[in-house]
Amino acid sequence: MPNPTAAMLVIGDEILSGRTRDANMYHLAGELTRHGIDLREVRVVSDDHDAIIAAVNALRAEHDHLFTSGGIGPTHDDITADAVAAAFGVPIDVRDDARALLAAHYEKSGAALNAARLRMARIPEGAELIDNPISAAPGFRLGNVLVMAGVPQIFEAMLAGVLPQLTGGAPLSSQSLRINRGEGEIAGPLGDLAREFADLSFGSYPFVRDGVFGAQIVIRGPDPARVDAAMLRLCRTFPDDAA
Repeated sequence: MPNPTAAMLVIGDEILSGRTRDANMYHLAGELTRHGIDLREVRVVSDDHDAIIAAVNALRAEHDHLFTSGGIGPTHDDITADAVAAAFGVPIDVRDDARALLAAHYEKSGAALNAARLRMARIPEGAELIDNPISAAPGFRLGNVLVMAGVPQIFEAMLAGVLPQLTGGAPLSSQSLRINRGEGEIAGPLGDLAREFADLSFGSYPFVRDGVFGAQIVIRGPDPARVDAAMLRLCRTFPDDAA
């Protein structure tokens, strides 16, 4: 039985402008791999209401899970919750349980739960809250869409809480081998090996080091024995160039 699939939607003008480097995709990919969920697609969209709606509807229809990152804070450009509600065709408003979480958090810190902060308690109808142990402002899960913060520390904490609730498949086994030849030289034998082990994934990632062309070959799959067998064949195919 194939593993469940996932997509990620990264939301924010700051990502597309280059002002902020996204770290959440890297973290999510690693955690999903360990959980046996295959991350198949990642998109980045601006803080645009219609663009977010279109991406949410496209990705949630194609994959078992959709994780979003960003746009659920207190400022005017944090519009992810509204867009997700619109994508599902449900109303959104301040919810009592989300308000209570924020009220307790800000009372403890001595800050006021003002109108801006209260925006973070606006939750689409029918959604389940995702716990935020760092700053209290919750994410939420609606259908197969999991809406989480963009701040990496908070995203990671939310993911740690929600991932055990998702059914995973077989964790992927992975091995890599550095071959000190250019891809043009190894493409033929590597293609033959990939066809022979069609149940595995073969990735070739080229590099240049000290003027020498080479490639890092990564073999992945759910069966560690098959990965071992493929890696042994790869080593035997390039005995003098592997490292």
